[in-house]
Amino acid sequence: MKPLQNALPHAPSVEFSLRRVTRWTLRGLTACLVLHCSLTASAAEIVDIQVFPAEVSLTSKSDRQSVVVQGLTADGLTYDVTQDCQWTFANDGLTRREGSTLKPAADGETQLTITHGTLSRQVPVVVKNSASDPPVSFNLDVMPILMKAGCNTGSCHGAAKGKDGFCLSLFGYDPDGDHRRITEEQPGRRINLAVPEASLMVEKAIGAVPHSGGKRFEADSEACQHLVEWIRLGVPKDPPTQITCTGIELGPTQAVLDGEGASQQLVVVAKYSDGSTRDVTALSAFLTSNEGSAKVSESGLITAGERGEAFVMARFDVYTQGAQVLTLPKGLQYEAPASEPVNFIDELVMEKLKKLRLQPSGLCTDEEFLRRVTIDLTGLLPTPDEYHAFMSSSEPDKRAKKIDELLASPEFTNVWVSNWADWLRMRSEDALSEKTIGLYHRWISEQLAANVPLDQMVKSLLTGSGGTFSVPQVTYYEITKTPADLGENVAQVFIGTRIQCAQCHNHPFDRWTQNDYYDFAAFFAQVARKNGEDPRERVIFNRGSGEVKHPVTGKNAIPRFLGGEAPKLDGRDRREILADWLVSKENPYFAKNFANRIWLELFGRGLVEPVDDFRISNPPSNPELLDALAERFIESNYDFRKLVKEICVSQTYQRSTRRNDSNRSDEANYAHQNIRRIKAESMLDILTQVTKTTDAFPGVPHGGRSKQIADGRFSSYFLTTFGRATRTTACSCEVRMEPNLSQALHLMNGTTVNAKMQQGKLIETQLQQKKPPQEIVEDLYITCLSRLPSDEERANLAPLIGEGANVQQGLEDIFWALLNSREFLFNH
Repeated sequence: MKPLQNALPHAPSVEFSLRRVTRWTLRGLTACLVLHCSLTASAAEIVDIQVFPAEVSLTSKSDRQSVVVQGLTADGLTYDVTQDCQWTFANDGLTRREGSTLKPAADGETQLTITHGTLSRQVPVVVKNSASDPPVSFNLDVMPILMKAGCNTGSCHGAAKGKDGFCLSLFGYDPDGDHRRITEEQPGRRINLAVPEASLMVEKAIGAVPHSGGKRFEADSEACQHLVEWIRLGVPKDPPTQITCTGIELGPTQAVLDGEGASQQLVVVAKYSDGSTRDVTALSAFLTSNEGSAKVSESGLITAGERGEAFVMARFDVYTQGAQVLTLPKGLQYEAPASEPVNFIDELVMEKLKKLRLQPSGLCTDEEFLRRVTIDLTGLLPTPDEYHAFMSSSEPDKRAKKIDELLASPEFTNVWVSNWADWLRMRSEDALSEKTIGLYHRWISEQLAANVPLDQMVKSLLTGSGGTFSVPQVTYYEITKTPADLGENVAQVFIGTRIQCAQCHNHPFDRWTQNDYYDFAAFFAQVARKNGEDPRERVIFNRGSGEVKHPVTGKNAIPRFLGGEAPKLDGRDRREILADWLVSKENPYFAKNFANRIWLELFGRGLVEPVDDFRISNPPSNPELLDALAERFIESNYDFRKLVKEICVSQTYQRSTRRNDSNRSDEANYAHQNIRRIKAESMLDILTQVTKTTDAFPGVPHGGRSKQIADGRFSSYFLTTFGRATRTTACSCEVRMEPNLSQALHLMNGTTVNAKMQQGKLIETQLQQKKPPQEIVEDLYITCLSRLPSDEERANLAPLIGEGANVQQGLEDIFWALLNSREFLFNH
């Protein structure tokens, strides 16, 4: 295993760097030499330092390890102080230091002490095999070079049909196939064993001959030297006993940069199956989610831009890790608010806001809170009686009591049954009867109404056997049938991750490989189906046999947990083994996934967004908060209602939607509550509620709510226009929450609003009861907007209901205008 030169930008020897580093490290070196003098932490007091990596292991003559030191100030800023530190070794004879890079000199163990001012850190250093070098390896040396140079990306030879007659596996998911294509196709041309330097693959990479991909590295780079050396050795294929990469570590994982131009170097260390490590910073591919706020060079040097947040990723082999980077205006002054947090949610949100120097909005009014929480928890508006009771109460804990009241209502169950029906794709088809879907829907409703712990409900859902009439939850296996589809669906719904990409190749932006995909699908290979006595019923059972074939190796996939180990099967139903792991503490994704889904329903966006796309390259906006929510969910024995209440009582949930100058552009850190369009089903139910009308839906008692519709096959023009899920996929994107022109036109000119106003005769009835017009206007505002009209609104509306006006027509116009107002259509 030959390490590429990984001289960090801190290295003082420019001559050495120009001779040894590859083209991709040179750019980072130049940038840092220009900027370093102005970007030290001299103006800030460093209160702590961290060293990356925390320990150094050198295992061959050509091995090396770069070291990065990050300083932390009392107000949360970070600085790269590597060049400002003193380095002291307990035994100077074991290593050679070149800038911030350590190289082996003799075998042994020593201690490195890194000191910055009065602060110090100890780093264990182990040196082995310092007099010998292993031969160049195809898997460990050549494949990473191809990845770093971009040869196996989708825009180059990693495309489905390759490029210019040469095809590689996308992101190197098939090393054996790549070795065969490189060495056996076009003999004597692509590889020239007699004159390795004349191999076409070398000459194109260094730009010696025309290459549509351009020059990828220099002729004197170590990348080229390793490639030529591998050819000179006879292009050997790695033996089956060759060690493999088992993961990577990236450091530092967080940075808060003070001003445009501030920088932070990253270091990437690969871990191998024999316990060894390797500095692979120079071989890693770096990406950033926000080029404007944090650029990253090919050598892993982050440079701050405009104010904002970015996630910088490093990819090596099949592994990706990321670092959160916050960029602030230089010297930004900030004073944290003095308010006391209600719970851990407020504490963790405020910690993030302090890092970003954002001031939170104030709390919402009682009227705003009542409307918001009632819509969120029941999908309805508070009634006028509920409004008056809440507003007249002087109890200090009346908000918490209202939350408890709503959580105990059947409408809360209806809201979450509707969500589950979307996730589980409840939809009748030709081979799936309406009765089957209705029973499945009822089972979910009974589970949620009884507040069955979520882990128990999911285990029952995934392990059920029997008929779809007698054991309704087995319908899950009638809606989704093939092992591959079941693996994808379980991962997306219950773990919150999309593994579909890994069906054909390793996931380009996550850890999942093609092996992971088929190994996970193998848990469902033995699910079988047969007809029941009733022709509409199907019976699901475990047949005890059946396997999933890996398309590349042709071998049977081995059931293996996502990101985990292969369990002992011992003849058990594989679904039971999977379900036990899925809801256990060993699986870090289950609790996070559902905590994130709950958060979405209460804020309009998840901590991970989209909510079913957890991946390394799509991190949570507040990782500490998501971890804490998941931990609290587990501690409560997966009590759904308890977690909902903890969120709703927080100041974070109860903040106003009004933004201040500080948080005006914030969309992901919850410095304010979000204005959200009301979901399709709730919007229709609210229209029905305020107009005092009823609806008829198939399978729902007359007067029931649209949220109670079991069958996704049914819809209406209103529900479709407002984005109700079709339930054809498990994707969160099925529910469309974006407002559009069609919705506005339907409300103004369509049949729904006008027909319900005429059917309900609300204005006519109140006039017959001899209510004064001004009182009716107040009732309309309370009914539709959960607030009283302002003095300005009263004055503007007075001519419509004053002397000489057609009072009924005026009141109906006011009612119609309220039903078409943005304030009515949005939760805020």
